[in-house]
Amino acid sequence: MTGKTPRTVLVTGPGGAGRTTVAAATALAAARRGDRTLLLCADPAGPGAVLGTAATTAAGVEPAEVTPGLWVARVDPADYFRNEFLALQERAAAALDMLGARRLDGEELTELPGAEQFALLQALRRAAAGDWNVLVVDLPPLRDALSVLALPERLRRLIGRLLPAERQAARALRPMIAQLAGVPMPAGWLYGAAARRDEELAAVQALIGSPATTVRLVAEPGPAAAESLRVARDGLSLYGLRVDALVPNKVLPTDSSDAWLATLAAQQQKCLDGWSEEYGPGSGSGGVWPLREVRHLGRDPRGLDDLAGLEALADLGPDLGPDTEPDPDPWWVEDRREEDGLLVWSLPLPGAVKADIGLVRRGDELLLTVGPFHRIVPLAGALRRCTVSGAALTDGVLKVRFTPDPGLWPRTP
Repeated sequence: MTGKTPRTVLVTGPGGAGRTTVAAATALAAARRGDRTLLLCADPAGPGAVLGTAATTAAGVEPAEVTPGLWVARVDPADYFRNEFLALQERAAAALDMLGARRLDGEELTELPGAEQFALLQALRRAAAGDWNVLVVDLPPLRDALSVLALPERLRRLIGRLLPAERQAARALRPMIAQLAGVPMPAGWLYGAAARRDEELAAVQALIGSPATTVRLVAEPGPAAAESLRVARDGLSLYGLRVDALVPNKVLPTDSSDAWLATLAAQQQKCLDGWSEEYGPGSGSGGVWPLREVRHLGRDPRGLDDLAGLEALADLGPDLGPDTEPDPDPWWVEDRREEDGLLVWSLPLPGAVKADIGLVRRGDELLLTVGPFHRIVPLAGALRRCTVSGAALTDGVLKVRFTPDPGLWPRTP
């Protein structure tokens, strides 16, 4: 293990856009550049067809080297669910025996809905702990991918609320308290399991939030993809995820003599012009996504030679290595007490629409809604001693106004 966070590229996009192809080409480029690279695929089928090698078709959750410098592993929800269930069954063996319950064998277990997300989180944790320079993750389609990337933060908050640290710290007193009160206390293994889960989720959250981690969006130019990208931008901004590139995939040549192909190419170019204006440099949106077009090969890419020809995907960004310094906090607090008696918390939400934004203050947290996405954000110490007095969306930045509470704010002499 290197002890460093690998340069991580999270590849996602609307369904059918060619995410696996772009992920495989990105990973191959990194490997041929000399980086020890892992391609992690969320599709249980694996990327064998794209890479054109039979070795990856049967590759399991353990990485398998398919070409010098490039290893491939896939997420296996069934294997994850089986191992987790059997481990839980073993920990609860005494209680099950007391109840006369018949234990289940691994062969009769089938994963439940939702196992895919947790299996992916576990695979990310294992990959982050590995000896990799570059980690490329072929994520599920866009909306599902955003849900997975937001999951560690949400689960850690739930664990902290249901089993807070102060209660875990007192578990040595629990047997005595239970005896005195006559009330059964939760088993110690429950708190131990919660602590382990929190540690695992913290590792995944650190990987996702690392300055060396970016999202690479893949989309085939067209109206449906355009709408998906607009909606996804809200979620990407809300969750603080950085996009290193928007990859328009399967771009048709504009010089075809075939009238039908020429019409399709013209439609694609109109969409690309719109994306360049909306997301590219000079868009003024506050969320610039470099566009890297990938030409249509006239067939589905198959094999390492085809993938190596996708030159637009070779650049991972020279300023995003494992030792990259964290960016300044994009959510900043402006002290305007002298001028207006306010503190203003600014949250960049490029492309967001006022009608889609919801704000609720609950205790020391702010519940934020942007379109279909939700996030619960803990307030900074100074803001906890304030009341929310208003909010406004201006030029893609949500500015929340806080008024200091005289009863909680320190008085100046």
